[in-house]
Amino acid sequence: MLLKFKINLNTGFLRFFINIFAIFMMFFTLACSMPKFAKPSKTKDNIPVNAKERARKNIDEGRGISLKGLTSGRKGTTYQFSTSNPLWRASLEIIDFMPLATVDYSGGIIITDWYGDSQNANESIKITIRFLSNEIQSNSIRVIVHNKKCKTEEQCTVNQIDSNIKNELQSSIIKKAAQFDRDAKNSKK
Repeated sequence: MLLKFKINLNTGFLRFFINIFAIFMMFFTLACSMPKFAKPSKTKDNIPVNAKERARKNIDEGRGISLKGLTSGRKGTTYQFSTSNPLWRASLEIIDFMPLATVDYSGGIIITDWYGDSQNANESIKITIRFLSNEIQSNSIRVIVHNKKCKTEEQCTVNQIDSNIKNELQSSIIKKAAQFDRDAKNSKK
C-alpha cells in the first residue's frame, strides 16, 4: 500500500523565501566584485600598487634586473654567495667535525645535530650559529650552545648553557673569518 502525501505550501511563504534567498545571493555576489572607487596608488610603506611602477622603483633602487649596463662590460654586482662570505665559511670550517642538522644561508643560521664524544655517552651538545650581519665583528654572530644529559635513554634534560665553548667558538669564527678576508684582499692585489 502506497501512501501519497500532498504538500500544500502557502504560495506567499514560498515567494517570500525565494525573494529572501535571491536578495542574499545578490549581496553575496556583489560583495566580491564591488568596484573600488578610490584606489590608492601606493601602500603605507610607499610601495606602488601598480606592477609597472613597482618594477621601475625596484630597478631605480638597484633591486631589479636592467639590461642597460649588460653590454658595457661593467661588473658591478654586490651579491654575497655563501662561498664569498668569510663569516659563513669560517663557521662551517670551525664546526666541520660536527654533523649538521640545518644549514640555511638565506636565513642566516647553522644548527648542528647532537654531538657527543665516546668517553661520555650520556652527554652531548648542539650548537646554533645565527648570523646577524656580514661584517666581521664580534656582534655579527650569535652562538647558542645546548647541553643534553641523559640518565637513561628516555630521561634526558636539555639546557642552554653559557660556557667557554660558546666564547671560544665565537672568537675562533671571528679570527678565521678575518684571516679569510685578509687572504681574499691579498689575492686581489
